Amino acid sequence: PPPFRPKSPRSRPFKTFASSRLHLAISPSPNPRPRQTLGALSDPMGAAPSTPRLGEAGAASPGAAEQMFAALVGDRAYPISSEFWRQLLELPLTQQWPRDRVLQACHAFAQNNYHTKHLAKILIHLVWCLQECTSASSVTSSVYRKAINAAYISSIFLKFIIENAKADNWQELCLDIDKDEKGLEIFPSDQSVEYFLMKGVLNYIGSVDVSPESCYLHHELLNLMLVLMSTQLCSGPSPEPKDVHPFIDAAMLQDSSIVASVVQKLLLNFVRRPQIPSNGSHPVFSDDGGPGVLQRVGSAAANFVLLPYYTFNYFVSASAEGTTSQLADNSLLVLLILIYYRKCISMNESIPTDGVYMSDSNTNVKDAPAFHENPYCKALNNAKDIQFDHADVEGNAQNGPVVSLSFASLFDALGTCLKDESSVLLLYSLVHGNCDFQEYVLVRTDLDTLLMPILEMLYNASRKTSNQIYMLLIILLILSQDSTFNASVHKLVLPSVPWYQERLMHQTSLGSLMVVVLIRTIKYNLSKLRDVYLHTNCLAILANMGPHAHKLSAYASQRLVSLFDMLSRKYAKLAELKNDKALKVTPDQMEADIISDDTSTELHIYTDFLRIVLEIINAILTYALPRNPEVC
Repeated sequence: PPPFRPKSPRSRPFKTFASSRLHLAISPSPNPRPRQTLGALSDPMGAAPSTPRLGEAGAASPGAAEQMFAALVGDRAYPISSEFWRQLLELPLTQQWPRDRVLQACHAFAQNNYHTKHLAKILIHLVWCLQECTSASSVTSSVYRKAINAAYISSIFLKFIIENAKADNWQELCLDIDKDEKGLEIFPSDQSVEYFLMKGVLNYIGSVDVSPESCYLHHELLNLMLVLMSTQLCSGPSPEPKDVHPFIDAAMLQDSSIVASVVQKLLLNFVRRPQIPSNGSHPVFSDDGGPGVLQRVGSAAANFVLLPYYTFNYFVSASAEGTTSQLADNSLLVLLILIYYRKCISMNESIPTDGVYMSDSNTNVKDAPAFHENPYCKALNNAKDIQFDHADVEGNAQNGPVVSLSFASLFDALGTCLKDESSVLLLYSLVHGNCDFQEYVLVRTDLDTLLMPILEMLYNASRKTSNQIYMLLIILLILSQDSTFNASVHKLVLPSVPWYQERLMHQTSLGSLMVVVLIRTIKYNLSKLRDVYLHTNCLAILANMGPHAHKLSAYASQRLVSLFDMLSRKYAKLAELKNDKALKVTPDQMEADIISDDTSTELHIYTDFLRIVLEIINAILTYALPRNPEVC
């Protein structure tokens, strides 16, 4: 029989990121002692000079640091060419603020930003710092410090404004700036601030390798990217043409060369898992090892909780499962957000013949919402193995830049890190969208590298959501369409399966383990989730594997027969219940009809389940009986 194939992935979208709007929660300072208030927050100018200064030789006294930040959040607008910005970004930020003052500063900044436009100005200065870091042959620590400070300060106030925005068009950001202002002569007249920002940030991420000197800046830029793209959390679950997301929309308009370089660099970060030096210095930490002002702000107002499993931490730690890398994790999150962004085409736009795809292949084209093509998703789908160029063999060379990396390294990295849903989603994206990577996976002889973590997660299905289980099953369903894959998994023998607790499994084949885990998932789904779609996917995988079964273990054979027995008894019970209700006379005929319809629907579902299980057993008996004596 022809293999079962998965439905369109967009016909049943699964949530990967938190969809609820998160609000800022800052507790009062735990220190009850009276302290000096930052007077400039209530009176931003106070008795301070018209232009805050660092003092002699640029020394940063505690009073000067507070004065600079008071001026930043105050109601006086500093021109973009003012010396104030250089002094602010070069400031060693070691001053400690309590949390309530951080919140007070955020409120003051958001209120005064309407006329000061300080947010737009500091974002422009960030891009100028990044351009200096990119163009200079040797970058000094002071240049890195300015860029890091600009990225960090921007992310703090951006996150606060985004979380507390009252309008969906993000007017509170106040990114419109007078381009005739002195100092903006080099600013591109045809670009908006958000486009200029995203081009600068993405260009740096895609063109500069992570090194011990640049790792902190990469870390801050990835954090900033998460904040910039978090405007999606304030929209509904389904994209609408009227939705406005200024920063990620600007990212979608970047040149193909920038897009390809960013996708490649983010993938390489995930594969190489660069570490932040534990003995390195960072401007947001004070010299005595205590948290500086930005670290305190980070713990209070800029704690990036956009994703449920994301924790803000500068240092890495080693675990029993391997070494974690915050840069690798953040790179993966940014990549996933970029490739899964969908921009609807409004009714007023003319729909182009190319660069558009529909949300559901099973829906009428006239009724299906149309989306602009996502260049990052396209770049990932067209990624090539650096060790084997298909263009020379098949003549399918791509126009424009192409993402090239080692599929072997990517395969190994996925096998090592396939513990959370972000890594699973990346594997799904590659297997479903990138034909070259799918072919590479199918010809690998060590399929247990990927399959064992997947099967372990399915084994612990009670700890997963139905959407996570669905994603894992779709990966297996795509792979099981290939006959070579089905033959390989039955020939690969596992010495032991330590995480399987119901029974000791020694010298069992990977195919037998797949059968056992899939049947276990089916039984869990019938008792708990009762999701017909998940159930059908499990049976479809087994049906694809059936004709290629080889030396199926006694335990796997017994579980397969017990599944048929369980479904048969359930079917017989439903059939008997339906017959009893048909003969029973009830005064409430409408209620009886509803109950009868529900029973008929469930009976029909179990009829389909039994049919598929019978096809699986029949395929084994017909095509593979000599190789599977335990089934008899």
